[in-house]
Amino acid sequence: MESSIKLLRISDVANKTTLAKSTLWLKIAKGEFPKPIKISPAISVWKEADVDSWIENFCNPNSHREAA
Repeated sequence: MESSIKLLRISDVANKTTLAKSTLWLKIAKGEFPKPIKISPAISVWKEADVDSWIENFCNPNSHREAA
């Protein structure tokens, strides 16, 4: 079975998350969003699966945390 990894540029990530690019970079700096993969000095990409996981965790925060 062939598995394919889809890579997203910052514009794609912004559209998918509905967050502004500047907000994404702030969240990355704070460790609140997955770090990008640098494929060249000017190009950063994210694995679509990582972005999807972040969205799922953001929408369902209690499903991955212990009850207080």
